[in-house]
Amino acid sequence: MHIHFIAIGGSAMHNLALALHHKGYTVSGSDDVIFEPSKTRLQDQGLFPESFGWFPEKINANLDAVILGMHAKADNPELLRAQELGLKIYSYPEFLYEQSKHKTRVVIGGSHGKTTITSMILHVLNYHGREVDYMVGAQLDGFDRMVHLTEENDFIVLEGDEYLSSPIDRRPKFHLYKPNIALLSGIAWDHINVFPTYEGYVQQFQIFVDSIVKGGSVTYNEEDSEVRRVVEASENPIRKLPYSTPEYQVENGETILETSEGPMPIEVFGKHNLNNLAGAKWICQNMGVDEDDFYEAIASFKGAFKRLEKIGEGKSSVAYKDFAHSPSKVAATTTAVKEQYPNKKLIACLELHTYSSLNAEFLKQYQGALDAADMAVVFYSPESVKIKQLEEVTKAQIVTAFERENLEVFTDATAFKEFLFSQNIIDAALLLMSSGNYGGLDLKAVKELVESH
Repeated sequence: MHIHFIAIGGSAMHNLALALHHKGYTVSGSDDVIFEPSKTRLQDQGLFPESFGWFPEKINANLDAVILGMHAKADNPELLRAQELGLKIYSYPEFLYEQSKHKTRVVIGGSHGKTTITSMILHVLNYHGREVDYMVGAQLDGFDRMVHLTEENDFIVLEGDEYLSSPIDRRPKFHLYKPNIALLSGIAWDHINVFPTYEGYVQQFQIFVDSIVKGGSVTYNEEDSEVRRVVEASENPIRKLPYSTPEYQVENGETILETSEGPMPIEVFGKHNLNNLAGAKWICQNMGVDEDDFYEAIASFKGAFKRLEKIGEGKSSVAYKDFAHSPSKVAATTTAVKEQYPNKKLIACLELHTYSSLNAEFLKQYQGALDAADMAVVFYSPESVKIKQLEEVTKAQIVTAFERENLEVFTDATAFKEFLFSQNIIDAALLLMSSGNYGGLDLKAVKELVESH
């Protein structure tokens, strides 16, 4: 088959292109800009477009299908040409369903934790040599790509994102997968540019639970009251399997998990990650992995890329970076690091970078999110606010929203960097939380700073 990608350079899109190339398909694509690591990975497989831009002449009747990425617009010249020719046009999730409709589909959904839970499941399966198809939102140790598709594997494990499918398909991605086995980790309002009301956002998870194949199952976090309400209210004839955070202790900076096999040290830490682990365990058991085999494998799981990733450690100090940006994730991550290092000064630095986090009304959701930190710092770029065409956000609004008088707020990247590198980090834990890069912060320099103390 010959598949053409409109906006091939995206994180998800280029991984799907690589997966189809590996499967033996003919793959072509276009984009107006492609950054690393997509650029090198596409070049290595001969899939990098010859020129940037959109070229309707690439679209012809010989194509078997076109896959449309979110980065493209509804008036994209290649899309218009494909519509004119009557070609089959798929969104990313539509095509994944097409590739997996004869498989057992395992879908991990939730406002937070879904990448980590999916990663844990794949780590355990890979550890035991169990072959499955998959799509996950982070690069994992031991895996070449974030997407893997075959004809022969019985299972496919999919991270179920609630964001929109494509510029011409406004359905959330996870509505299209029709899972046989599902997990719901948590519900916390996000993506307010798409779901402007909390009720409208929660409704997407109700639709997800109702989309589970009849006779299937949903494993759900019973500690999340909204998840519990949504799952228990569903009239879909499915099995409903609750999970909760297991018992654990933190001893000398090491997390010890209580298991049926006895106490076991693990690499990940924080109550939210132990909760994620419990969900992953039940999904793995639904896929035929014994409990003791799960524990043997999960002991070596170090975490998903950008999820509480240790970037440096010295004699007395340590630094982590995390993708956390929504209020619930920020609170959970900050609390986790403080719990792991109770005797260190926790310096927590949050960049407000997303559409939601820079919205003046949504800011109120951050109340108390940084309370676990000894020193709390917020950075945001007024330029990002302008680019997103949002109302101006002031430092005073941010201090009020977080309800923390000693909150340090920076709008200038140079000033933030100077402040950070002027801190005494002896006996300190530094936590950087962002889906951006603090206006170009050099993480290598941060690593060197920490490792020198």
